Amino acid sequence: MLEIKSLHKKYPSGPVALRGVDLTVNEGDLISLIGPSGAGKSTLVRCINRLVEPSSGQILLNSTDICKLSSGALRKARKKIGMIFQEYALVERLSVMENVLSGRLGYVSFYASLTRKFPQADISEALRLLDRVGLSDYVDTRADQLSGGQRQRVGICRALLQQPDFLLIDEPTASLDPKTARQIMRLITELVQERNITAIINIHEVTLAEMFSKRVVGLKEGRIVYDESAGGLTNEALTLIYGEEDWESAKTGADGNLREEVV
Repeated sequence: MLEIKSLHKKYPSGPVALRGVDLTVNEGDLISLIGPSGAGKSTLVRCINRLVEPSSGQILLNSTDICKLSSGALRKARKKIGMIFQEYALVERLSVMENVLSGRLGYVSFYASLTRKFPQADISEALRLLDRVGLSDYVDTRADQLSGGQRQRVGICRALLQQPDFLLIDEPTASLDPKTARQIMRLITELVQERNITAIINIHEVTLAEMFSKRVVGLKEGRIVYDESAGGLTNEALTLIYGEEDWESAKTGADGNLREEVV
Protein backbone atom coordinates (compact mmCIF):
# COMPACT_ATOMS: atom_id res chain seq x y z
CA MET A 1 0.00 0.00 0.00
CA LEU A 2 1.09 3.53 -0.78
CA GLU A 3 0.01 6.43 1.41
CA ILE A 4 0.97 9.99 0.52
CA LYS A 5 0.27 12.57 3.20
CA SER A 6 0.47 16.37 2.87
CA LEU A 7 3.11 16.17 0.16
CA HIS A 8 4.60 19.51 -0.90
CA LYS A 9 7.26 20.28 -3.48
CA LYS A 10 8.73 23.73 -4.08
CA TYR A 11 11.53 23.92 -6.64
CA PRO A 12 14.35 26.26 -5.53
CA SER A 13 14.05 28.59 -8.50
CA GLY A 14 10.58 27.70 -9.71
CA PRO A 15 6.94 27.40 -8.75
CA VAL A 16 5.27 25.26 -6.13
CA ALA A 17 4.66 21.96 -7.94
CA LEU A 18 2.72 20.07 -5.24
CA ARG A 19 0.46 21.64 -2.63
CA GLY A 20 -0.46 19.22 0.14
CA VAL A 21 -1.23 16.08 -1.88
CA ASP A 22 -2.98 13.24 -0.04
CA LEU A 23 -3.34 9.95 -1.90
CA THR A 24 -3.82 6.28 -1.01
CA VAL A 25 -3.15 3.48 -3.48
CA ASN A 26 -4.08 -0.01 -2.35
CA GLU A 27 -2.12 -3.14 -3.19
CA GLY A 28 -2.84 -4.33 -6.72
CA ASP A 29 -4.45 -1.06 -7.82
CA LEU A 30 -3.66 0.62 -11.12
CA ILE A 31 -4.50 4.31 -11.23
CA SER A 32 -4.02 6.99 -13.88
CA LEU A 33 -2.88 10.53 -13.12
CA ILE A 34 -4.28 13.14 -15.48
CA GLY A 35 -4.22 16.93 -15.60
CA PRO A 36 -2.91 19.85 -17.62
CA SER A 37 0.78 20.45 -18.23
CA GLY A 38 2.39 21.81 -15.08
CA ALA A 39 -0.22 20.26 -12.79
CA GLY A 40 2.44 18.30 -10.88
CA LYS A 41 1.88 14.81 -12.30
CA SER A 42 5.49 14.00 -13.18
CA THR A 43 6.72 15.63 -9.98
CA LEU A 44 4.37 13.45 -7.92
CA VAL A 45 5.50 10.27 -9.68
CA ARG A 46 9.18 11.14 -9.27
CA CYS A 47 8.79 12.12 -5.62
CA ILE A 48 7.61 8.60 -4.81
CA ASN A 49 11.03 7.11 -5.56
CA ARG A 50 12.82 10.37 -4.70
CA LEU A 51 14.15 11.11 -8.15
CA VAL A 52 12.71 14.45 -7.05
CA GLU A 53 13.15 15.32 -3.38
CA PRO A 54 9.89 16.37 -1.67
CA SER A 55 9.94 19.61 0.30
CA SER A 56 7.74 18.17 3.05
CA GLY A 57 5.18 15.47 3.73
CA GLN A 58 5.21 11.69 3.94
CA ILE A 59 5.40 8.92 1.35
CA LEU A 60 4.61 5.65 3.10
CA LEU A 61 5.25 2.55 1.00
CA ASN A 62 4.20 -0.51 2.98
CA SER A 63 4.48 1.66 6.13
CA THR A 64 8.07 2.76 5.35
CA ASP A 65 8.48 6.51 4.94
CA ILE A 66 10.49 6.87 1.74
CA CYS A 67 11.24 10.51 2.59
CA LYS A 68 13.22 9.53 5.69
CA LEU A 69 15.41 6.81 4.18
CA SER A 70 19.17 7.16 4.08
CA SER A 71 20.89 6.85 0.71
CA GLY A 72 21.69 3.18 1.35
CA ALA A 73 18.20 2.33 2.52
CA LEU A 74 16.75 4.23 -0.44
CA ARG A 75 18.81 2.17 -2.89
CA LYS A 76 17.44 -0.97 -1.28
CA ALA A 77 13.85 0.32 -1.41
CA ARG A 78 14.22 1.30 -5.08
CA LYS A 79 14.85 -2.33 -5.98
CA LYS A 80 11.13 -2.90 -5.48
CA ILE A 81 10.00 0.32 -7.20
CA GLY A 82 10.16 -0.09 -10.97
CA MET A 83 10.07 2.92 -13.30
CA ILE A 84 9.06 3.22 -16.94
CA PHE A 85 10.18 6.52 -18.46
CA GLN A 86 8.64 8.66 -21.18
CA GLU A 87 12.03 9.06 -22.85
CA TYR A 88 12.75 5.29 -22.49
CA ALA A 89 16.13 5.89 -20.73
CA LEU A 90 17.85 3.12 -22.66
CA VAL A 91 21.57 2.87 -23.33
CA GLU A 92 21.56 3.36 -27.09
CA ARG A 93 24.75 1.45 -27.88
CA LEU A 94 23.74 -1.62 -25.86
CA SER A 95 21.61 -4.48 -27.12
CA VAL A 96 18.00 -5.08 -26.17
CA MET A 97 19.04 -7.93 -23.85
CA GLU A 98 21.72 -5.83 -22.14
CA ASN A 99 19.25 -3.02 -21.54
CA VAL A 100 16.68 -5.41 -20.08
CA LEU A 101 19.24 -7.09 -17.83
CA SER A 102 20.18 -3.69 -16.40
CA GLY A 103 16.99 -4.06 -14.38
CA ARG A 104 18.89 -6.58 -12.22
CA LEU A 105 21.92 -4.37 -11.51
CA GLY A 106 20.75 -3.77 -7.95
CA TYR A 107 20.79 -7.51 -7.27
CA VAL A 108 24.20 -8.58 -8.58
CA SER A 109 27.77 -7.91 -7.45
CA PHE A 110 29.81 -4.97 -8.69
CA TYR A 111 31.96 -7.34 -10.76
CA ALA A 112 28.92 -8.94 -12.37
CA SER A 113 27.45 -5.55 -13.21
CA LEU A 114 30.77 -4.34 -14.63
CA THR A 115 31.28 -7.42 -16.82
CA ARG A 116 27.56 -7.88 -17.52
CA LYS A 117 27.68 -11.47 -16.31
CA PHE A 118 24.21 -12.18 -14.99
CA PRO A 119 22.84 -15.38 -13.47
CA GLN A 120 21.18 -17.77 -15.90
CA ALA A 121 17.88 -17.33 -14.04
CA ASP A 122 17.93 -13.59 -14.84
CA ILE A 123 18.75 -14.25 -18.48
CA SER A 124 15.95 -16.81 -18.77
CA GLU A 125 13.43 -14.41 -17.22
CA ALA A 126 14.58 -11.62 -19.54
CA LEU A 127 14.01 -13.89 -22.52
CA ARG A 128 10.52 -14.79 -21.25
CA LEU A 129 9.64 -11.13 -20.86
CA LEU A 130 10.93 -10.22 -24.31
CA ASP A 131 8.88 -13.02 -25.80
CA ARG A 132 5.83 -11.80 -23.86
CA VAL A 133 6.11 -8.31 -25.37
CA GLY A 134 6.88 -9.55 -28.88
CA LEU A 135 10.60 -8.76 -28.99
CA SER A 136 12.13 -12.23 -28.96
CA ASP A 137 13.65 -11.60 -32.41
CA TYR A 138 15.39 -8.42 -31.22
CA VAL A 139 17.52 -9.77 -28.37
CA ASP A 140 20.83 -8.74 -29.97
CA THR A 141 19.55 -5.58 -31.69
CA ARG A 142 21.03 -2.29 -30.53
CA ALA A 143 18.57 0.00 -28.79
CA ASP A 144 19.20 2.82 -31.24
CA GLN A 145 17.83 0.66 -34.06
CA LEU A 146 14.38 0.26 -32.48
CA SER A 147 11.15 2.14 -33.06
CA GLY A 148 9.54 4.15 -30.26
CA GLY A 149 7.06 1.41 -29.47
CA GLN A 150 9.81 -1.21 -29.38
CA ARG A 151 11.93 0.95 -27.09
CA GLN A 152 9.02 1.37 -24.71
CA ARG A 153 8.58 -2.42 -24.63
CA VAL A 154 12.25 -2.79 -23.71
CA GLY A 155 11.73 -0.28 -20.89
CA ILE A 156 8.74 -2.29 -19.66
CA CYS A 157 10.78 -5.50 -19.63
CA ARG A 158 13.66 -3.81 -17.79
CA ALA A 159 11.31 -2.49 -15.09
CA LEU A 160 9.56 -5.85 -14.67
CA LEU A 161 12.87 -7.73 -14.45
CA GLN A 162 13.41 -5.86 -11.17
CA GLN A 163 10.45 -7.89 -9.86
CA PRO A 164 8.97 -4.71 -8.38
CA ASP A 165 6.09 -4.51 -5.95
CA PHE A 166 5.30 -1.00 -7.19
CA LEU A 167 5.55 0.43 -10.69
CA LEU A 168 5.78 4.12 -11.64
CA ILE A 169 4.99 4.90 -15.27
CA ASP A 170 5.69 8.41 -16.54
CA GLU A 171 3.88 9.34 -19.76
CA PRO A 172 4.47 5.99 -21.53
CA THR A 173 2.58 6.99 -24.69
CA ALA A 174 3.68 10.61 -25.14
CA SER A 175 5.87 9.96 -28.19
CA LEU A 176 3.78 7.20 -29.77
CA ASP A 177 1.12 7.15 -32.47
CA PRO A 178 -2.45 6.36 -31.31
CA LYS A 179 -2.41 2.69 -32.31
CA THR A 180 0.96 1.99 -30.67
CA ALA A 181 -0.14 3.97 -27.61
CA ARG A 182 -3.16 1.70 -27.15
CA GLN A 183 -0.98 -1.38 -27.59
CA ILE A 184 1.50 -0.17 -24.97
CA MET A 185 -1.26 0.70 -22.48
CA ARG A 186 -2.93 -2.67 -23.03
CA LEU A 187 0.40 -4.43 -22.52
CA ILE A 188 1.16 -2.52 -19.32
CA THR A 189 -2.25 -3.20 -17.81
CA GLU A 190 -2.10 -6.90 -18.69
CA LEU A 191 1.38 -7.33 -17.23
CA VAL A 192 0.67 -5.53 -13.94
CA GLN A 193 -2.50 -7.60 -13.51
CA GLU A 194 -0.68 -10.85 -14.28
CA ARG A 195 1.99 -10.02 -11.71
CA ASN A 196 -0.28 -8.27 -9.18
CA ILE A 197 1.85 -5.13 -9.24
CA THR A 198 0.55 -1.84 -7.87
CA ALA A 199 0.99 0.89 -10.46
CA ILE A 200 0.58 4.63 -11.07
CA ILE A 201 0.50 5.88 -14.65
CA ASN A 202 1.02 9.55 -15.45
CA ILE A 203 -0.73 10.02 -18.78
CA HIS A 204 -1.92 12.93 -20.93
CA GLU A 205 -4.48 11.05 -23.05
CA VAL A 206 -7.75 11.05 -21.12
CA THR A 207 -9.35 8.45 -23.37
CA LEU A 208 -6.53 5.99 -22.62
CA ALA A 209 -6.93 6.62 -18.90
CA GLU A 210 -10.64 5.85 -19.23
CA MET A 211 -10.01 2.73 -21.31
CA PHE A 212 -7.30 1.10 -19.24
CA SER A 213 -7.71 2.12 -15.60
CA LYS A 214 -10.58 1.81 -13.16
CA ARG A 215 -9.55 4.81 -11.07
CA VAL A 216 -8.43 8.22 -12.24
CA VAL A 217 -6.81 10.97 -10.17
CA GLY A 218 -6.91 14.49 -11.59
CA LEU A 219 -4.36 17.13 -10.59
CA LYS A 220 -4.58 20.87 -11.13
CA GLU A 221 -2.03 23.40 -9.91
CA GLY A 222 -0.42 20.85 -7.61
CA ARG A 223 -3.63 19.72 -5.93
CA ILE A 224 -5.85 16.67 -6.38
CA VAL A 225 -9.21 17.91 -7.64
CA TYR A 226 -10.64 14.57 -8.81
CA ASP A 227 -10.28 11.04 -7.41
CA GLU A 228 -13.03 8.76 -8.68
CA SER A 229 -13.73 5.91 -11.07
CA ALA A 230 -12.76 6.38 -14.70
CA GLY A 231 -16.44 6.16 -15.57
CA GLY A 232 -17.07 9.35 -13.61
CA LEU A 233 -15.08 11.55 -15.98
CA THR A 234 -18.03 13.63 -17.09
CA ASN A 235 -17.75 16.92 -18.94
CA GLU A 236 -18.12 18.66 -15.57
CA ALA A 237 -15.23 16.63 -14.12
CA LEU A 238 -13.02 17.42 -17.12
CA THR A 239 -13.83 21.10 -16.75
CA LEU A 240 -12.85 20.92 -13.08
CA ILE A 241 -9.50 19.38 -14.01
CA TYR A 242 -8.65 21.22 -17.22
CA GLY A 243 -10.89 24.27 -17.37
CA GLU A 244 -13.65 25.31 -19.74
CA GLU A 245 -13.77 23.51 -23.07
CA ASP A 246 -16.33 22.09 -25.50
CA TRP A 247 -15.70 18.56 -24.29
CA GLU A 248 -18.24 16.89 -26.56
CA SER A 249 -16.46 18.27 -29.61
CA ALA A 250 -13.06 17.45 -28.14
CA LYS A 251 -14.05 13.85 -27.43
CA THR A 252 -15.67 12.99 -30.76
CA GLY A 253 -14.51 13.41 -34.32
CA ALA A 254 -16.62 13.87 -37.40
CA ASP A 255 -17.30 10.13 -37.54
CA GLY A 256 -18.55 10.14 -33.92
CA ASN A 257 -15.68 8.00 -32.62
CA LEU A 258 -13.64 8.89 -29.58
CA ARG A 259 -10.39 10.59 -30.45
CA GLU A 260 -7.12 9.71 -28.77
CA GLU A 261 -6.20 13.37 -28.28
CA VAL A 262 -8.70 14.62 -25.73
CA VAL A 263 -6.14 17.05 -24.36
